[in-house]
Amino acid sequence: MHKKSGFVSIIGAPNAGKSTLLNSLIGESLSIITSKPQTTRNRIFGILNYENTQIVFVDTPGVLEPRYKMQEYMATEVTASFDEADALLIIYDISEDKRKQLNDIIVKYKSLLRGRNTILVPNKIDLVTKEELLVKIGQIAAIYDFTEIVPVSAKKNFNIEELRKVIINVMPEGEFYFDNDVITSQPERFFVSEIIRQNIFMQYSQEVPFSVFVLIEEFKERENGKDYIKAAIIVERESQKKILIGAEGSKIKILGETSRKKIEVFLNREVFLELFVKVSENWKNDERFIRKNVKPANKPIL
Repeated sequence: MHKKSGFVSIIGAPNAGKSTLLNSLIGESLSIITSKPQTTRNRIFGILNYENTQIVFVDTPGVLEPRYKMQEYMATEVTASFDEADALLIIYDISEDKRKQLNDIIVKYKSLLRGRNTILVPNKIDLVTKEELLVKIGQIAAIYDFTEIVPVSAKKNFNIEELRKVIINVMPEGEFYFDNDVITSQPERFFVSEIIRQNIFMQYSQEVPFSVFVLIEEFKERENGKDYIKAAIIVERESQKKILIGAEGSKIKILGETSRKKIEVFLNREVFLELFVKVSENWKNDERFIRKNVKPANKPIL
């Protein structure tokens, strides 16, 4: 039996469920999932090995109009994901009337979508009736020409297997890019920083998380002791630093404890985690900061 392999990019509006879909497709938690939009900043590479097929999924930031340099970078991440894509999944929140968002995405990337295997994935179908779902899909199919339309509930893991089959069907023949036991091309320190950032989203109010960048300054593996991880949490203002730390360090202590436990589960070994908070004013608009600290983390390891 011939092997098949390819890259599949997942694109869509913020909070449409892209990261949940990626995690459901590969059966692992790689992308940040919260109720807040714009949590994905980089392309996340997740690898599914299924019988004679290897699929490299690429989770991308939500499609939006950039308001600062960091969001401009996030927009380039979406566009860059088309370069290696053998198929595209456009995920669409079917539970809300957001047809304009879908249309804007198709118009924005019209030239890049042309001639590609493009699969529309109406998501959150558990929140609509069967009749409503059929009507909405019929309306969309009458306007746009997709290779396939596969409705799912990524959160409930409904119809995910059918989506996998459709994706496999359009994958080209070719040797695997990665070994069978590899589930991601990103380094461990990238996911450690994502775990810390996810806990910040969960623990703090809306003001702080979107102004945070987590930089892993040291990552030392030790044969005869716990691994040592030193992480700097970068914020834009002194007021945000005070919020993160909390009275007498109470909040950052909780953040450190919850993050350490999740990191240990992810790495399957004990770690000593040390957190610091630093202020870098307006880092989201600092091209030098983004070029140095954000972009290198995104390169896939091939």
